[in-house]
Amino acid sequence: MARAVDVPAPSLRQRPWVRRAAPLLLVVLLAVLPLVLPESTNETLARIGVFAVAVLGLNVVMGYTGQVSLGQIFFLGLGAYITGYGVQQDWNVVLVFLLACLGAALAGLVVALAAARLGGLAIAMVTIALPIVGVPLAKRLSDYTGGSQGLSARFADAPEATGLYDDQWQLYVVLVIGGIVFLLTRSLVRGKFGRAFAIVKGNEAVAASMGISPYRYKVLAFTIASLIGGVSGFLYMFVIQYTSPETMSFGHSIELVAAMVIGGAGSIVGSLLGGAYYVLVPELTNQVDSSLTALLQGVVLLAVLFVLPGGLASLVRRLGRGRRRLRAEPGPGASPTTPLSTAGSATATEEPGTERRGHA
Repeated sequence: MARAVDVPAPSLRQRPWVRRAAPLLLVVLLAVLPLVLPESTNETLARIGVFAVAVLGLNVVMGYTGQVSLGQIFFLGLGAYITGYGVQQDWNVVLVFLLACLGAALAGLVVALAAARLGGLAIAMVTIALPIVGVPLAKRLSDYTGGSQGLSARFADAPEATGLYDDQWQLYVVLVIGGIVFLLTRSLVRGKFGRAFAIVKGNEAVAASMGISPYRYKVLAFTIASLIGGVSGFLYMFVIQYTSPETMSFGHSIELVAAMVIGGAGSIVGSLLGGAYYVLVPELTNQVDSSLTALLQGVVLLAVLFVLPGGLASLVRRLGRGRRRLRAEPGPGASPTTPLSTAGSATATEEPGTERRGHA
């Protein structure tokens, strides 16, 4: 006779009402936080959101598609310049946002059409040229960029009807726009395009044999990353309200790549953690010793990658696997139970008279 097996109750996270309530709780939390946090914290969180979006764009092309891109900061700077110029010309803010996104996407498409057929170091060299060319170009086009003096544009004042302070308004705008970008990107990388990106990243020859064009999907990934860079440029100008040629310098591009690696390549959560690293770690190292900022950041980078080669996001995954393993392990003194199907099959296949022969 088959022995009854106790089926464990579903964990709290697996219950349907928890899965439905968790997003709503997160939205409520994000809606309340800007109202209760001090001004300095709201400003810091807004900057983290700006660079989390920038790291997310870099993650699309590097983390999910496996293409080396060292020029993502160029598209952030381009979006910031388009935003600043449009605001100074009193253009509609929605139009300015669209132009910043589309301008960066178009520039990325042009670069991708030429560079996507390359690979490895060749495409890295092409993307390195973007910030190297972008800095002197921004200085030369002084009628549009302000030259070496940079470009300022203040358009983040909170509308009087909202009753919000400026820092609260800025954080709300970053949360809404950044949240939409993160949700759309999450849907993208978890759908058929994400699966195609993963196959191209794994082996381009295999992708081609499956009817997936590596060139087409690399161009698509690079263009999407550039568009997201334009969004981060708009948010950068919205929060910082000033940009200069230094914004798109090659050093900042390398810092953006380091933020993506430390946060976790090919991870949505890693993009958020990378944005926090980009903003918080330089502030902390400056407080320790401003003359050793670069050295201390390098030490932090090496330490994180030595302990967590997959970045900080891998720590979240490890903790999740550890909790599941603990729940799966039987408690002390508990005996392993035989699955119902196994017990049933064993009983059904047992030969008649086995027990009698054993007792005999």
